[in-house]
Amino acid sequence: MKTLQQIIDSSDKIVFFGGAGVSTESGIPDFRSQDGLYNQKYDYPPEQIISHSFFMNKTAEFYRFYCDKMLALDAKPNPAHLKLAEMEQKGKLDCVITQNIDGLHQAAGSRKVYELHGSVHRNYCMKCGKSYTAEYIKSCVGVPKCECGGLIKPDVVLYEESLDSECIDKSIAAIASCDTLIIAGTSLTVYPAAGFVRYFRGNDLVLINRDPTPMDKDCDLVIHDSVGKVLGAITV
Repeated sequence: MKTLQQIIDSSDKIVFFGGAGVSTESGIPDFRSQDGLYNQKYDYPPEQIISHSFFMNKTAEFYRFYCDKMLALDAKPNPAHLKLAEMEQKGKLDCVITQNIDGLHQAAGSRKVYELHGSVHRNYCMKCGKSYTAEYIKSCVGVPKCECGGLIKPDVVLYEESLDSECIDKSIAAIASCDTLIIAGTSLTVYPAAGFVRYFRGNDLVLINRDPTPMDKDCDLVIHDSVGKVLGAITV
């Protein structure tokens, strides 16, 4: 913790790259841990349910899972989200790059957030393009439909879909130009996002994660602990 504090104190441009482990302390399950979504029992594997083809072919079953397990609208920002927002306000943090779709960084006050996998808070009609809130999706009985009759789709990146190219470009540019990159709450096994780390050319590569990752050996500082506990103890 002392070393992390020293790194943050001496940094002028920090970028934060986060995954599901950043939001688990807000009560949102991750995917790959023992209690994660991939280890729960459904009629279909979760990774199949949250695919584009499943959404198109078994839409009602997709939405049953999605509304039950992925729309955690009562979740609140935890100390990690709040500290990152404070770091941005103090001019220490350039941006947050997140694999999460929960919108908790923005709820905590972060302004510059690149959402690689989209957001549950943006939903659109596939026929006319009209926007709908996550609360509307949650309140629907059965498959959410637009007033024009079109199918509403969450603006989240499903399996078989591509990441937004503009979001990718901005994320890579931020990583390539920062002096400190903090990676947290991610197993670094989901590509292409995990591959963005190789663009880092700065001074300090920090990894905060509960479990070991394939990148531990390549980092300047590794802390195996909860993200909220670690970041919450930082002063800026």
